[in-house]
Amino acid sequence: MVGKHGHQHHGKSSKDILSGDLVLEAANIKNGDKFLDAGCGDGHVSIDASYKVGKDGKVFAIDIYPDSIEILKNEIKNRNIKNIKPLVADITEELPLEDNSIDLALMANVLHGFVHSGEVDQMSNIVKVLKPGGIFAVAEFRKAESSRGPPIHIRISPEEVGDILKKYHFEVVDSYEIGEYHYIVRGLLNK
Repeated sequence: MVGKHGHQHHGKSSKDILSGDLVLEAANIKNGDKFLDAGCGDGHVSIDASYKVGKDGKVFAIDIYPDSIEILKNEIKNRNIKNIKPLVADITEELPLEDNSIDLALMANVLHGFVHSGEVDQMSNIVKVLKPGGIFAVAEFRKAESSRGPPIHIRISPEEVGDILKKYHFEVVDSYEIGEYHYIVRGLLNK
């Protein structure tokens, strides 16, 4: 599916190269969190998150690609998961969530596409739904040649992610490599 500004949003799964548990541990998810998986793809991270937030938490899994959300809905049904709300929506537009309602938002393997297509200014949609003091975690492919992931010319560095987060009133908490191909940057929202 093509976003408003022309970026091809693939809806591909990265579960074979990015462990949901690993990225959620790095994001510092907690029991009881209201968690947003922005650009969730097939929802493998959302499913892992549903166990980590527990019965008192809630997972909002949003993707522009209806087929991906259908895959997630089937998995939710098969596993009898009660705390995930899958939504077809474009995260570059206003999100179907209450303002100031999310403790932790994650964008995994998505931001580079928004930067490449000029859609990064839509980050304000994430800011609106995060609680003051909420965390926005961005997992991306390292900016190095590898056999997996997007072409190197559209990959972004942790420093570039940090600069984007700062523009939207996030204080960078930490940044480090996770797994074989990725890094994560966490920003604390000061609003």
